[in-house]
Amino acid sequence: MPTHICIIGGGPGGNTCATVAAALGAEVTLVEREIVGGAAHLRDCVPSKAMIATGGELIELRRARTMGLEASGRLDLEALRARVRRIEEHLHCGIVELLSSQGVRLVHGTARLTGPRSVAIRVPEGGEEHLEADVVVLATGSRPRIPDWAPVDGRRVLTTRQAYPPPEMPEHLCVVGSGVTGVEFTHMFRALGAEVTLVVSRQQVLPGKDPEVAAVLETAFAERGVRLLKGARAVGIEVRDDGVTVACDDGRRVDATHALLAVGSEPNSEDLGLDAAGLATDERGCVPVDHNCRTAVPSVYAVGDLSGRLPLSSVAAMQGRKVAEHVMGLHVRPHRHLDYDKAASAIFTDPEVADVGLAEAEAHAAGRRTRVTKVPFATNAKALIDGDPRGFVKVISDPATGTVLGGSIVGRHAAELISVIAVAVRNGLRVSDLAESLLVHPALAEALAEAAL
Repeated sequence: MPTHICIIGGGPGGNTCATVAAALGAEVTLVEREIVGGAAHLRDCVPSKAMIATGGELIELRRARTMGLEASGRLDLEALRARVRRIEEHLHCGIVELLSSQGVRLVHGTARLTGPRSVAIRVPEGGEEHLEADVVVLATGSRPRIPDWAPVDGRRVLTTRQAYPPPEMPEHLCVVGSGVTGVEFTHMFRALGAEVTLVVSRQQVLPGKDPEVAAVLETAFAERGVRLLKGARAVGIEVRDDGVTVACDDGRRVDATHALLAVGSEPNSEDLGLDAAGLATDERGCVPVDHNCRTAVPSVYAVGDLSGRLPLSSVAAMQGRKVAEHVMGLHVRPHRHLDYDKAASAIFTDPEVADVGLAEAEAHAAGRRTRVTKVPFATNAKALIDGDPRGFVKVISDPATGTVLGGSIVGRHAAELISVIAVAVRNGLRVSDLAESLLVHPALAEALAEAAL
């Protein structure tokens, strides 16, 4: 059984792999060049959700007027910046403390493979350390993608990682990209008071998601004054002293004070010494893996965004755990592998969006017979009490067996509510299992049971 594991990258995948492997008795060395906890996680995911939470409180203050309260709110950018840093530092320190308590050796530096089981580590002070390991786990994460036509300067033209919060609050922000990250930024900056234009390359936001879900979000954006530029693909950005102009392929142009790029990410696969270990990347720059996250070289594993699977922190952490267990011999017999098609995901807009499993449009396109039931929150007592009856719960099931195949939720606390459907999908529960559950009243979760009837 391998005893020494070297992990390159301390994000959710790397640090989870380290703590689980160490708890199972492995000697673990974890190498991180930036921040333990992961740059993508602590400098993308967590800060964005912290800023969204601040924007959400501002929205609640405005909504309070409809509930008989007088309220006002003013954004303190420096206080917000300090809060984001405190959260980042708190999480970072907690992860470091956990790793240390498990006996994981932390090395601050940049690592590369020099063979299938050998690693060279360059430390900031100069010099290199060379070590041999039974197994190497690559968990180097990703970074925001920057197109050739985008002159990112960190002031007028920003990547997502430069906007938590930005150097100055935009008066008018043009968001390029209408996927998950793009709509979250649109919601966030509009909630914080900026005018926002969203460039939508297709005919709906969130391409690939349920059109009904996208429609609810688009309506919410329109009601809050967000301008949607549909069917337009950005192809250039001109930077001026007082603002930017975003040019689209159909001739339309957007004048704004700032532009923000939300056009995906790229895996950090450069300078990893993959050739020395006999590995290569695919056309996306990812390292191909099997169902155990093992690469073509048996002693090397890859997890997180580098593996080319779902780019979610939750998925990376679960991959890290599964790799540690596999390496330490817990999966010598057949076991349930990660089923990425059953991973729950959420979008922290207002209203929130969440889904899991089979989507209605996907089932229809495949010609698969399904039973689709939908319950609007407008009929839910708790939603009415909260003053926010937007959205719905949709449950997709097999009409022959009643097995829950998937679901979508758009509305208040969708990210929390989807967990119930995720458990049902993962464990093959039937709609009757949901419908016959005795849930709290009044509660938003009642809509889940009603949608399963």
